[in-house]
Amino acid sequence: MTEQDAVRLGVVGLGFMGQTHATNAEELGHEVVAGTDLDPDAREAFAATYDAATYEDVDEMYDAEALDAVAVSTPNAYHESAAVGALERDIDVLCEKPLADTLDSAERIAAAADDSDGFCAVNFHNRFSPAAEMFTGYQSEGRFGKISHVRANYVRSRGIPGVGSWFTDESVSGGGAVVDIGVHAIDFALYLMGYPRVEEVFAVTRSQFGDREDYVDPGDWYDETEDAVFDVEDSATATIRCADDRTISLEVAWAANEPESQEVVARGTDAGARLELGGDELTVFDAGRAGTDHLRESTMSGASLDHAGWEGSAKQFLDAVGGEAPPLNTVDEALTVQRVIDAIYRSADSGSCVSVAPDRA
Repeated sequence: MTEQDAVRLGVVGLGFMGQTHATNAEELGHEVVAGTDLDPDAREAFAATYDAATYEDVDEMYDAEALDAVAVSTPNAYHESAAVGALERDIDVLCEKPLADTLDSAERIAAAADDSDGFCAVNFHNRFSPAAEMFTGYQSEGRFGKISHVRANYVRSRGIPGVGSWFTDESVSGGGAVVDIGVHAIDFALYLMGYPRVEEVFAVTRSQFGDREDYVDPGDWYDETEDAVFDVEDSATATIRCADDRTISLEVAWAANEPESQEVVARGTDAGARLELGGDELTVFDAGRAGTDHLRESTMSGASLDHAGWEGSAKQFLDAVGGEAPPLNTVDEALTVQRVIDAIYRSADSGSCVSVAPDRA
């Protein structure tokens, strides 16, 4: 697309994230042409809000509309059919995280992207923040040396999504806290390290809060229904070993008896850094000899980005539609994250360290 062209966007899955993608597209000067969802109420509301055609069947939408791009924001188990259907028609795809509910499904999406004239990007939006921009800026100058270890947390004190929703049903979600919020911490840690090859994972998953009758929920996330399904983990701890013995320690929880945290700490050979997912501040740690040996801690607050978070991810995608895939949030990066998720669950099931499925040739 040229800079003046408006992208004709279709949206698959018209819940909160589908509406977010549609709103961002309109605010960035593009056209929301159509949407699809199984829920007739969702279709009616979307049509009224965005003046868009709506469909119950995604293939019908693809065949009826001249789309340049599609945002896929269905529950995870349906990413594959929506993304592959678009890619087979050479339509560019922005897929919600994770890439799919299973590794096999994610690999099929990546293969479809390889065979398509369209591309697939994945909505890892935490890269679009002042803290991340400052980190990568200093990193490009060699400020940190080699990043050898990252400690990544995404912990809620209480924040289990509504029981009875697809988030807590493994057959639709593919997993629990690791798939929902851990995916962000995994991606961001790998991003800060330059996406090294991942070799082994040791992990423990737990389900300690989601099915308790005495569960306390001050934020009112939890909405149990009579036929509620909760067959996923609500927390996980993992150690991830990458090439050259670089490591990631991961803590993920929907619910925990500890303070909430989205803190990420990167340990480099020349300096280290602390930042938060989507944050505005970067703290750099190092040492010096001026006057006397000493430790230094410098905290910097970044200027607000013109397009941050979900909007920044959307802009990168929409700017690239009709051309080359954007350099961030690639399908191969998303596939690496999916391999780590798969290894976390395999390790937790086996009680042992497991090898991570190899990268694509």
